[in-house]
Amino acid sequence: MRVINLGPDPSLAYRPNLERGESKGKEDYRNFESGSLIDRVFNTYKLMHTSQTLDFVKQKHSEWSGCSHARIGVMEAIMSLDQLVDESDPDVDFPNSFHAFQTAEGIRREHPHKDWFQLVGLIHDIGKIMALWGEPQWAVVGDTFPVGCKFQDSIVFRDSTFKDNPDDKNPAYNTEFGIYAPTCGLDNVLMSWGHDEYLYQVMKFNKCSIPEEGLNMIRFHSFYPWHSQGDYMHLCNEKDLEMLPWVQEFNKFDLYTKTTDLPDVETLKPYYQALIDKYCPGILKW
Repeated sequence: MRVINLGPDPSLAYRPNLERGESKGKEDYRNFESGSLIDRVFNTYKLMHTSQTLDFVKQKHSEWSGCSHARIGVMEAIMSLDQLVDESDPDVDFPNSFHAFQTAEGIRREHPHKDWFQLVGLIHDIGKIMALWGEPQWAVVGDTFPVGCKFQDSIVFRDSTFKDNPDDKNPAYNTEFGIYAPTCGLDNVLMSWGHDEYLYQVMKFNKCSIPEEGLNMIRFHSFYPWHSQGDYMHLCNEKDLEMLPWVQEFNKFDLYTKTTDLPDVETLKPYYQALIDKYCPGILKW
């Protein structure tokens, strides 16, 4: 994990291109073949794809889903991500807290009347706080995928990173359905452990009032093989198919708002604190 020590206004350290910004086309995002960050990204996925087994995921649910690790408010969790640079992300090399506000502001511009959607944009990655509490990044960040069934070809680096994962060779787990029944529903599928599932569990544990559409955005926004590649449809039920367009709508803001033109966080905080107070008030259990 890369930890960055910043001054009282961390945004100042990450605004070298504020005047001119940086423009990227959609084809320039999620480049997993080349770029200055590719070695870091590949190594993170190699560790993830080697170690994320069915047994590992069950262990992490046992460790984290009880929300007994800390008690903090949502804004404090967001700002703690000043200390985190996501080692799986080929698009950015600045603290994850800025990405939170970028995503939220992108949603606010296009969906000004859906305040819960804006809040989801703000908080969707704060499950990455696990990395600040000791979890390695390969168990926190990156694209997610089901365990307990065949690892599909659409998973990033599928051909080169799963050879040492024992589940890939286990006949109980490496078939199309594995341990699952057809159309069982994603609620009944165990995903690789990471910040998506953890934050979903935190929201449910604390009875936060975010609508079901928003909870599914949180839970599956990193499930690119599903929402962007159309894989794993054989496990989906009717509810999943209804939720898929919402996850896809969220994805365009999660992905395409990543630029070096960073937001003025202090100016935005009061607006978003009001949304936190509405949907996820007070001190939460994590």
